[in-house]
Amino acid sequence: MASVSSRSSVHWSDLTHPVVAGLISVIVNYGGTFILVFQAAKVAGLSPALTASWVWSISIGVGVTGLILSWMFREPIITAWSTPAAAFLVSALATTSYAEAVGAYLISALAFVILGLSGWFERVIRLIPPGVAAGLLAGILLQFGIKAFGGMSIDPLLAGLLIVAYVVLKRFSARYAVVGILVLGLTFLLIQDRVDLSGLTLTLAEPVFTVPVFSINALLSVALPLFLITLTGQYMPGMLVLRNEGFKTSANPIVTLTGLGSLLMAPFGSHAFNLAAITAAICTGREAHEAPSKRWIAGVAAGVFYILIGVFGVTLAAVFMAFPATFITTLAGLALLGTIGSSLASAMADAKTREASLITFLAAAANITLLGIGGAFWGLVVGLVAYAVLDGRLPSRAPESARKGGD
Repeated sequence: MASVSSRSSVHWSDLTHPVVAGLISVIVNYGGTFILVFQAAKVAGLSPALTASWVWSISIGVGVTGLILSWMFREPIITAWSTPAAAFLVSALATTSYAEAVGAYLISALAFVILGLSGWFERVIRLIPPGVAAGLLAGILLQFGIKAFGGMSIDPLLAGLLIVAYVVLKRFSARYAVVGILVLGLTFLLIQDRVDLSGLTLTLAEPVFTVPVFSINALLSVALPLFLITLTGQYMPGMLVLRNEGFKTSANPIVTLTGLGSLLMAPFGSHAFNLAAITAAICTGREAHEAPSKRWIAGVAAGVFYILIGVFGVTLAAVFMAFPATFITTLAGLALLGTIGSSLASAMADAKTREASLITFLAAAANITLLGIGGAFWGLVVGLVAYAVLDGRLPSRAPESARKGGD
């Protein structure tokens, strides 16, 4: 396999698939989870101007950091806002003032900068056995694969059309399967007049600076949970997504740069942005490009799309949110099928660790939630315990292949 860090020239023929992969990851992010940001803003009683500033800050921050990291390391390093943290804020902002929340965002972001500079997170990631990591990723993604077909119960015509088209295109033109279902699905929705663009006006967003307020209450009730939820629910599975596809960039610069970006954007409303997990998998696998050395283009493309959306604030985000839920879930699930399959194959490849990997897969797929921490973390904990018991020890050093990434 060619080196994934190759800086080979890029031809126009190489752009289509990674650009489309980047676009799909952006559509899935806004269409699937961004509603949580609007819900949190409503709970906090934010004005339209402050809400638009939140959208601006998080979109621009995600776009710029993802673009820079993908360009620097020539790997598809996809960044995103912290979805589990946004879900947490829906309830947390009901009892915390917005200025205190901004102060908590700053503290959490600073903690990530320190974490990245310390190098501690990278060392922990390297201790995770490859089979357990692959089982964890497959378990996290399983629900998205299931939802791709679950849409048949809700909108059989739309979901059925996308599934049949995907299978046919895979048979006759596998390279264009994901591109094809995206174009076909959008065309179908426009013909059926199910996406109303008549009231769309491109309005530039105006960032609003909020003076942060620091308090012990916000530190314990917002900053600490925000840090832990983002670390376990986003950064950890996000790094495993990259490792699963053979990309070796150290976690240190990723955590540091996204932490710095969050620190700069927090006063404008951004709660946290970080390494993506689910949407990253759309850009790191073969669906993005057959050659791993060309998949970094998907990261740059996603960054550009995020920046464009951020410039126009709420306007374009609202367009993606107007897509039917079945379209988003089916599109995401089908785009992730290849990654789910390769992850399962990797998890089951080593007979010695197969049972521990299977336990990890099932635990992650169960999406356990305890102590306010989501399924990715607990799936990993269960998998590592199973590995330690069944194999007799945890690895004391990373495999040679995992130590080749530079810091």
